[in-house]
Amino acid sequence: MQKIKLSGFVLFASLSLLCATQANAQSYSAKKAQLTENELKRWSHLDMEKDSVPGMSVDRAYAELLKGKKSNPVIVGIIDSGVDIEHPDLQSVVWTNKKEIAGNGIDDDKNGYVDDIHGWNFLGNITKENYEYARIANDKNLVDDATYQKAKKEFDGKFQESLAMKTQMEKALEGTTKADALLQKELKKETYTVEDIETITSTDKDVVRAKMVMTQMLGYGLPVAELLKEIKKQLDEASTIASGAGFVDYRKTLGDNPNDLKDTKYGDNNVIGPDKEEALHGTHVAGIVAQSRNNGIGGDGIADNVQILTCRAVPDGDEYDKDIALAIRYAVDNGAKVINASFGKSFSPHKQWVYDAIKYAEKKDVLIVHAAGNDAKDIDVEDNFPNDSDDKKTEFAANVLTIGALNPAYGENIVADFSNYGQLNVDIFAPGVQIYATTPKESYQFLQGTSMASPNVAGVAALIRSYYPKLSAKQVKQIIMASGTQVDQKVLAGEDGSPKEYKTLSVSGKFVNAYKALQMAEQVSKGKIKEIKG
Repeated sequence: MQKIKLSGFVLFASLSLLCATQANAQSYSAKKAQLTENELKRWSHLDMEKDSVPGMSVDRAYAELLKGKKSNPVIVGIIDSGVDIEHPDLQSVVWTNKKEIAGNGIDDDKNGYVDDIHGWNFLGNITKENYEYARIANDKNLVDDATYQKAKKEFDGKFQESLAMKTQMEKALEGTTKADALLQKELKKETYTVEDIETITSTDKDVVRAKMVMTQMLGYGLPVAELLKEIKKQLDEASTIASGAGFVDYRKTLGDNPNDLKDTKYGDNNVIGPDKEEALHGTHVAGIVAQSRNNGIGGDGIADNVQILTCRAVPDGDEYDKDIALAIRYAVDNGAKVINASFGKSFSPHKQWVYDAIKYAEKKDVLIVHAAGNDAKDIDVEDNFPNDSDDKKTEFAANVLTIGALNPAYGENIVADFSNYGQLNVDIFAPGVQIYATTPKESYQFLQGTSMASPNVAGVAALIRSYYPKLSAKQVKQIIMASGTQVDQKVLAGEDGSPKEYKTLSVSGKFVNAYKALQMAEQVSKGKIKEIKG
């Protein structure tokens, strides 16, 4: 199945993922009917036992375990592309630095960040960035020779790939534009759904082809206008590389030295970023964790008593190690108990800075939840940063959860075809396909990727820490992994989509179950479970 990687999350053409397949596992039966729109909007909250959908049993947890229970506010750090903190469904959950006086131009709390009212923007006005292999290919002094040669080979190979991608995106843009215009005329409306397309009975060959094209395109999970925008973005990127202009020094506008961790006087307090639309990814991630529950608009967040602290550090391209290391420390120092990290890359010239930040977070009892990546690769073999094991075998910290992505269909297709996996380096899986949450300018969208699976788990972690604040980050990680729903069957995964035993795809061999996690948290907090196993 062809995959398209867009701005750090994955969108792919297959409506079949919305339909459940018959499970052959002994314990559960898959939902046979296609999910309704309302079910799809909250499938990650549903329960395998009660709803026959491989969600995280969040609704069940609220209904059966949390009614009448007291919770404590938990700060969740969102290290991402920026967050639209003005979104109506997020305004009430935005963290505010009470030690800082807004707009006075003074670093009131003396933390090195002036007027950091809702977090910090480590990117300034940067939205676009190079991939790390391009930065290394441009400066061989960043890494050892072997890593440089590997990065240079990848950089050089992108030229030929970009030529093919340029042609592909040109055809996609032309075909989608024409098909959309035809169907708008046929349906007599500008906005339409797959269900609308199915009502068209015309046998005209152009209309029939347009139906096929737009059914596929709507399967990416974006409205047509947004999809066209993303295709244009990929076309522009491919055209730039194909023209030979593969490296642009975007960082110079920020004014810092990205290779000097002590050079911290950069960035600003605009956590949305210079263009609200470019905060799509981060706004969606924040919404998955914390969009207001039961307010009658949009979707519901996983956690009900959290504050979102934003660190804007992830551009359209690869993040800098320096920004990530400083963002982790900033979130920790400002009280975050959970940090979501929906980003990643294959090269990390200053990985030790990030490792040290992870260890700092561990020392301060902060859990970091990280997306496993969207390349359908085994990250026990392939490099994937940041991580918690420099040799891919031994963890150097006990506070990192790495998350793979699931489809809403139980059975052999339960694992998202883009999701990375690894029996040693992916801890557990969670819903990551067709996830409905906040997007900029008061909107909502279905998006997918391990970028969406990670905040689903960050939300569960925040929920546990909110209701059981005495549990440590290490205990919360252990509880989430031990209490998950087990899958005892072969599933399709990896670049070749071949059958693999689900239990070999992660450390736990499970997917997240908030209901069971909270039950276990109760037992651990009361001392009834001394050692967490599973």
